[in-house]
Amino acid sequence: MVPGLYLSEDEINEFVSELDKNDTGYIQYGDLEAKLDEAHEELVPDPKEYQTREEEQRHAFLRSVMGTKEARISRTDFSNTVKRWNVPSLNPQAQAKAHHEDYMKFMPWGRRFRAYWSVRGREVLFVALVVAMQVAFGTWQLVGYLTIPQYKHAFGWGLIVSKTCAGVLYPTLFFLVLSMSRYLAAMARKHNFASTIVNWDKAHSFHVKIAIVALGFGTLHGIGHLAGTFLYGSGPAQKTAVEEALEPGKDPRSYLGYITSLPGWTGIVALGLFWTLALLGMPAVRRRSYELFQLGHLLMYPIIGLLMAHGASKLFQYPMLGFWLAFPAFLVLFERTVRFCYSFHFIPASLETLDADTVAITVSVPTSRYWEYYAGQYILLKIPQLSRFQWHPFTISTCIGKEMQVHIKKDGDWTAKLHGMARQDGPRQINVCIDGPFGAPAQRFYEFDQSMIIGSGIGITPFSGILTDLQAREERQISIENSPAPSLNEKPSKSRKTCRYRRVDFHWIVKERNHLLWFSDLLNKVSRPGAHSQRLDIRVSTYVTYKRKEVSTHIYRYLLELHRTDEHPESPLTGLLNATQFGRPDLGKIMDEHYESILQYYQEMRDKGTEVKKSRRKVGVFFCGAQNIGFELADRCQVLTLRGREDKSFVEYHFMMEVFG
Repeated sequence: MVPGLYLSEDEINEFVSELDKNDTGYIQYGDLEAKLDEAHEELVPDPKEYQTREEEQRHAFLRSVMGTKEARISRTDFSNTVKRWNVPSLNPQAQAKAHHEDYMKFMPWGRRFRAYWSVRGREVLFVALVVAMQVAFGTWQLVGYLTIPQYKHAFGWGLIVSKTCAGVLYPTLFFLVLSMSRYLAAMARKHNFASTIVNWDKAHSFHVKIAIVALGFGTLHGIGHLAGTFLYGSGPAQKTAVEEALEPGKDPRSYLGYITSLPGWTGIVALGLFWTLALLGMPAVRRRSYELFQLGHLLMYPIIGLLMAHGASKLFQYPMLGFWLAFPAFLVLFERTVRFCYSFHFIPASLETLDADTVAITVSVPTSRYWEYYAGQYILLKIPQLSRFQWHPFTISTCIGKEMQVHIKKDGDWTAKLHGMARQDGPRQINVCIDGPFGAPAQRFYEFDQSMIIGSGIGITPFSGILTDLQAREERQISIENSPAPSLNEKPSKSRKTCRYRRVDFHWIVKERNHLLWFSDLLNKVSRPGAHSQRLDIRVSTYVTYKRKEVSTHIYRYLLELHRTDEHPESPLTGLLNATQFGRPDLGKIMDEHYESILQYYQEMRDKGTEVKKSRRKVGVFFCGAQNIGFELADRCQVLTLRGREDKSFVEYHFMMEVFG
């Protein structure tokens, strides 16, 4: 028994003592059966039909793992039997955390930096570019007004502060508005070069942060003018200096005259609306009323218009703000216009309950609707029966042709109302509005013949579309191969070409077994023997990390997971054909075994006489989870890539950190 990996002696003794309450030295089999039924009722309170087992079968299984037909068994023999079960430790999370910390602790600084760059490199590079532009334009404005003495003499330091802030605001407002365009991100994802520079998954987080920067410098810009430039420049003592600083034909103004000028009042109103939008965009407002949050964001249209007017009239320098805002404003306006039109296009859909936390919406997209879907993409969804204004992003779980399905987990008021609409006894017909589909990082999946997917929770849903798409492609290919051969005069179809071997290792981590149920049908479809040909190899592994407080429940959970029959090969706990493990996955073991299996596959190909080119064999590793785990996984990918160079196998592991909302 591996220390720390399986149940400890103390945990086993606790389990045995719980069964031998009278301290007789023996364990009664009847008590074991009762505990098994009690645990089954707790773990599977409302089982599906295929998850139920006859009590006789369940108890026969318990007899088989006990290894005796006697009515009782001694504590010593029973303890040894429990040890042979190799039940995972009761505290896998602490062990996984300790293993991860040890791995990171002994990682050299060079490798640690490289891992950090693999996980956050694009984000850091892009933020550095934005900050460099802000500093450059801010410095340009600062130096420009400092080197012209008449401006400082006429308007004081307020003008210099305001114009420096204006320089910072030029690129800030450009990227702020640009970050609201989903169409731009969708188009850019089709080009790998753009995706390697900008992390489109962090667009929302970037939008929030740069909005705070814009609000701060915008406020400082306004204060500089109101409390400095206008106040100082309107004084009688500054009249001569102002006349010298302004261009010919522009006379000095009073304080009120500066405020009522086009640049003055448009800037004040725009700043006031910006603060209103920011307050309505606070998380507390969003949680309390999402509609108020979205309606508040409609203020961006008058704000953009006022800002363009604010920079259109020359007061101190050549107007340029309009040039910075023109392109991103056009993109956003075009996108929102299209979405506004889509809000009047109702599409019939089916809403059904999958479990206590998840519902599914199935939609048949009309043939007249433009629909260019790639596996892993997402849509913006609006349900008029819930709200006329709210659009929410959801990843497309499955899509065959124009038959699309999304899974929605309860999280907030809108999703709670949606769950309330769903019927428990069957699907309900509703109307929906759809905008999209939009690009997703999972689109790069098809660049690799071998892929590894490691993720957690419902964030793994983009890859449900990948698995469905793989299965559909395989079925189409089999159908084409089984169709009559073309005549001699007929050119062979490109789709008749032999497809390359593709392997996908799917590792899904959830907190509790209920989180697996909604996805079980799809996973069973791709896991069932004979579901795909030799060209497609999908290997599914699932992990439940929830720690049970009682050791007896934890042990019976493990035993019930092992209980499979020919009539019911699915797990009575998860409904899955594949075995579910308890605790977080061992990344080192998973990666090493994958590497060895790739080498074994190519060796088998050579043994069969198949020519195998010694070229780069790229393996895509897609990870969706905590960044600290991503650092370890990214480093392991680098280590295995170096190993491939050393042993001349040329296997390369390409790590990709994904963020799914």
